[in-house]
Amino acid sequence: MEQPGNQPDDVTQAALDTVSEAVELADQDEREAVALRRRGLRGRLTRRSKRAAGTRKVGAAIGGAARRSASFTGRGVYSGGKWLSGQVLAMAPRLPVREQATLRRQYPDRTPDEIAEALIEGASRASAAVGVAVGAWSVLPFVPAIGVELATETLSVVGIEIKLVAELHEVYGIRAPGGVIERMTAYVGAWSQRRGVALAPGGLMLAASSPIARQLQRRLAARAGRSAFSLGPLLTGAVFGGLMNRRETRKLGRLMRDDLRGRSPVRDGWLD
Repeated sequence: MEQPGNQPDDVTQAALDTVSEAVELADQDEREAVALRRRGLRGRLTRRSKRAAGTRKVGAAIGGAARRSASFTGRGVYSGGKWLSGQVLAMAPRLPVREQATLRRQYPDRTPDEIAEALIEGASRASAAVGVAVGAWSVLPFVPAIGVELATETLSVVGIEIKLVAELHEVYGIRAPGGVIERMTAYVGAWSQRRGVALAPGGLMLAASSPIARQLQRRLAARAGRSAFSLGPLLTGAVFGGLMNRRETRKLGRLMRDDLRGRSPVRDGWLD
């Protein structure tokens, strides 16, 4: 398995771009929800228009990757997760993770549980946006693009979920030890195991034969299989992909939240 910190290829860079666009779209949607709630039909139409524009930006990142990588055949997606796991480890240290202090400033006067719930819902909206965008952009004029779209959606949703895992650890005051690479590698392991970080995995996680590495590959292969539903005919893939992504990300977030809350030093409120 590749070491984290390697330079991501075009598909993985497109996934990073997609994560940024999808998270920004979800954050914007949340900011405008309260402001537009009382504006009636016109406000709702304005919000839908902005959301559609945001979804097009997410789709553009995915479509651009497909066109730049037309020779990509999806080999990573269909090779048992080995290629995907290497790209996830390369992508993870580059994800924009907010620290606890930043999250508390952005969500003032909220408890740790309230911030955690906001993060889970925001990530769920972001992963849903990726599923919708892939479904809407899945009619590109060359077959190899299908493998690129599938890989990009898989990496994008996994990136959104790893970012969520990392920020939930920040909220509950259980940051993984080590530098950025070690910390984000630990969060990749937490994502694959569906529970919070207990010990820093160090080099053990990167050994191709280790149990955590094999579990990561199985998780990624299963995630790629679910992503394939976004490529359904017409707009059925967009609808189904968005709903499935939202449900799976919310489920992961709540599993992680419940595990972290049980051993958090701030489960009864902020220490200060």
